[in-house]
Amino acid sequence: MSHYGNLQKIRDGKRKFGITPHIPGGFISPDNLEKIAKVARKYNGVLKITSGQRILITNLEESDLPAIWEELGMVPAVKTQNSVKNVEMCPAGFCKRAKHNTIGMGMRLSRKYHWAEMPCRTKIGVAGCRNACGSVYSKDVGVIADKTGIMVTVGGSAGYNPRLADVVAVDLDEKNAEKLVDTIFDYYKEKAEDGEKLGFFVDRIGIDNFKKEVLERAGLEVKNEEK
Repeated sequence: MSHYGNLQKIRDGKRKFGITPHIPGGFISPDNLEKIAKVARKYNGVLKITSGQRILITNLEESDLPAIWEELGMVPAVKTQNSVKNVEMCPAGFCKRAKHNTIGMGMRLSRKYHWAEMPCRTKIGVAGCRNACGSVYSKDVGVIADKTGIMVTVGGSAGYNPRLADVVAVDLDEKNAEKLVDTIFDYYKEKAEDGEKLGFFVDRIGIDNFKKEVLERAGLEVKNEEK
């Protein structure tokens, strides 16, 4: 049985593990924050705030993982490799720079897609302005608000093969932006090869073909070039 622990660096033959509880959008309640601190203190854990808006608890013994998860009462952020691993979002509703409060849309996407199986590991980014905090342009799918509407991007990656995302559509409302995201994921799951990142899939078929297909499938007649 998996206890959702990742083997960390082995030193002098000693195996230590890390776990990462799910923290939707990086917004955590005081109660859950206290639970994480209590567990880390009890089991000699080391806390690391990750780039994915989570808190990693590392330096743990494998035998302690079942008890730790039970005491936390939380679920793991990642359950399978080829799935939606992150839905990262900025604090748009609390930020003076935001052009639109995208937190609600981000949370809906998180509830719908977090842990969803995909051809390859996948990340979603949501931001309330073109500053795109959270590195949205490096995410597989991005949703970015602007003064005139919402932009949807695809194909970003900050990993071993970095790739800047392509803009698929601009000036959308929330409903059509979410509809387009749904269409992008449906098309990706239908046509991509196993293990093929979304950006690699876009490069293989061509961004113009990708845009044309997903916009037609979504029934959208929108300006599909960035302003």
